[in-house]
Amino acid sequence: MDNTLVNSLIIELKRGTQMLAVLSQLKTNQYGYSLLQALEEKGVSIEAGTLYPLLRRLESQNLLKSEWDTTESRPRKYYVLSEEGKEIYKELIAAWKTIIKETNGLIEEDIQ
Repeated sequence: MDNTLVNSLIIELKRGTQMLAVLSQLKTNQYGYSLLQALEEKGVSIEAGTLYPLLRRLESQNLLKSEWDTTESRPRKYYVLSEEGKEIYKELIAAWKTIIKETNGLIEEDIQ
């Protein structure tokens, strides 16, 4: 078996789910490192090199809004779902549930 191929395919599977995982944690303000920790605590591993570009992309798509906190010694950029992001997140959850149901229907006999 080609482990390189399997690993590559697993990375592809994770890409879409990582966006949903990130959105799920941004109902309240989070900065990058705190978001990494929150996801890790919930068993979701995401690399910083993946997270930060994803946050910038989601912000450019108006799903997130951000603000800088400069009151500490190290300035931090906090992200939170925008109003549009909240609505789209709900739609993505519904789509995700449908995808899970459809996929489980296809592979159910293979995973027993």
